Amino acid sequence: MYNWNRKNTEPHLSEKNNQGVTWLSFPALEETGMVTHAFSTRMGGVSEGPYATMNFSFTRGDDPKAVKENYRRMANALNVDMERMVVTWQTHTTNVRLVSERDFGKGVITDRDYRDVDGLITNIPGVTLVTFFADCVPLYFVDTKKRVIGLSHSGWRGTVNRMGAETIRRMTEVFGTNPADVVACIGPSICQECYEVGSEVIEQFQTAFDEKHYDNLFYEKPNGKFQLNLWEANRIVLSEAGIPESQISVTDICTYCNPDLLYSHRRCAEKRGNLCAFLCLNE
Repeated sequence: MYNWNRKNTEPHLSEKNNQGVTWLSFPALEETGMVTHAFSTRMGGVSEGPYATMNFSFTRGDDPKAVKENYRRMANALNVDMERMVVTWQTHTTNVRLVSERDFGKGVITDRDYRDVDGLITNIPGVTLVTFFADCVPLYFVDTKKRVIGLSHSGWRGTVNRMGAETIRRMTEVFGTNPADVVACIGPSICQECYEVGSEVIEQFQTAFDEKHYDNLFYEKPNGKFQLNLWEANRIVLSEAGIPESQISVTDICTYCNPDLLYSHRRCAEKRGNLCAFLCLNE
């Protein structure tokens, strides 16, 4: 077990390990019995240098063979099919793609024929949805009644534009999801203490969120900058979208606070690998 720097006294995420690969897991998703999921760490891969060792990005300068081997190792550790993984093409939008059989392997085995996709939804068992992270917020969704899953990427732009609510809206539109039946998790990402932003960002959050939430969302520092709480912002978005508070789990692990275990864009800028969230509806 690794020594995680956690933000709460009671752990909300558990560490898992199989075949030398280490990842983080939400008990709330495990308890559904319906999905296999993970949030990757830096441990268990073959990449080297700033990408060491479990990098999942083909576009940051890493050896493509190493990246593909990392996917193979994660797939084996989770006991999912690498050839049925489907990967986003993230550009901080709120676009959510409905994943079909035609998408199998896109982003891992074959090229993606889509762009500007920050969320994925499906009801096909055995398909693993994959999204990238290095401080932004992963959002996991499991509709326990309709057997539908969703996985989304929500940076500050996605959060202020309510990516979580848009993912639920698409699940409802396509599959008839009732938000009351959804178990949702807000995954490892940058914490408020580590996330400094300017007034131009805060002004957008002031427009997007009710004033009653301001004290919990941000505070101003003597230098005129602000510390922004993306975890709380996404919790509010999911709650206002109709997911019961008792069915929302929030990370207790910050990507910036754990540099030896997780990649952080704020800490390393471009010289780093990418983490991934994985979510698969079990057969």
